[in-house]
Amino acid sequence: MPPSGNANETIAVVDDDALFRDTLCANLADVGLTPIPLASGEAALAYLGKNDAVAAVLLDWHMPGVDGRAVLRRLRMAGNNVPVLFLTGLNQPLFEEAAFAGGAVDFVGKSRSFAIILHRLKLAIGGAKNAAVQPGELPVGEMGGLRLDTESARASWNGHRVGLTLTEFKVVQLLAASAGHDVPYRDIYDRVRGAGFTAGTGPEGYRANVRTLVKRIRQKFALIDPEFGALKTYSGFGYRWSDDTPD
Repeated sequence: MPPSGNANETIAVVDDDALFRDTLCANLADVGLTPIPLASGEAALAYLGKNDAVAAVLLDWHMPGVDGRAVLRRLRMAGNNVPVLFLTGLNQPLFEEAAFAGGAVDFVGKSRSFAIILHRLKLAIGGAKNAAVQPGELPVGEMGGLRLDTESARASWNGHRVGLTLTEFKVVQLLAASAGHDVPYRDIYDRVRGAGFTAGTGPEGYRANVRTLVKRIRQKFALIDPEFGALKTYSGFGYRWSDDTPD
């Protein structure tokens, strides 16, 4: 099925299960999207290496040859920040944690209804669109050692590129736009997952997700600058980007 030419409608569906893949593609087509069925990790990398007009990738984890995790890793190494959602039968937390650590934007069980899958897909696509410019956020700007380029969703620190995923970039963008002010956990989580989205255990389970996300961001900045300290913690509330970082 060829792409329509509209990146907002084109979804790569990567799964070696032909029946599941074809059913999902048919459902996506029924709601006006343009699915691209890809039967293996190798096929996905070949297609995505030549086509950048893709709004998102729905990716299986276990596949012969190049599995889903390897596909994600190679995409990010190549600088491709397309939103990747794992759609898998795995439900253990360790797989979900590995997916987010690798740069996925969501981890959805195959047993979920198509309505839920579609909702999560739309959230991911909407988040990618909104990463460019949000009211009150930095477009292309500099602050101390930080530089954000929202067109490419890239960040640099003291002149060195920071290998942030799209989700991590959105968090840094939000915090930098509010530099000098504390940003609550809920605002950070809403920025990357959509307002009101729930996850984790209990009504505030999302806090653990935010803490893990911020920890990864700090680690990536620290790889460049071991003395990095611009991202402050307001214990029990959220985080703050310091507005007095040195040049």
